[in-house]
Amino acid sequence: MNLVKVGRREKGSAAEDLALEFLLKRGMVLLGRNWRVGHKELDLLMKSTNEATEEQRLHVIEVRSLSEPNLQLPFETVDIKKQRAVISAASAYIYRNQIMCETQFDIVSVLFEKDGNIRIDYLPEAFNPKW
Repeated sequence: MNLVKVGRREKGSAAEDLALEFLLKRGMVLLGRNWRVGHKELDLLMKSTNEATEEQRLHVIEVRSLSEPNLQLPFETVDIKKQRAVISAASAYIYRNQIMCETQFDIVSVLFEKDGNIRIDYLPEAFNPKW
């Protein structure tokens, strides 16, 4: 896909696809994508299992993308307002699905570089709720 000529929505979808592939390769399991509650949306909901303890963990993942040139990296756009929206939506997801495991909030940052390369950064436990 030539990302130079596509719109914002297509780039966002491509970034989510790249993030999902990246996380699946690290052994996570997809539980949901673009889960909505009201006007809030969770990009990716994934599960990991600790091989030693078999303990499961819910990963609520915000995917952010930008194209170069830009003055900031994609993960830097997740401000406190966005964090609160994600935490609120995650709370609804956890309640509705009766999730009974540890939860962490991660960010996958996708930078479409002007030379055509794509830089993916994974920030586990990027922010934490004040439950």
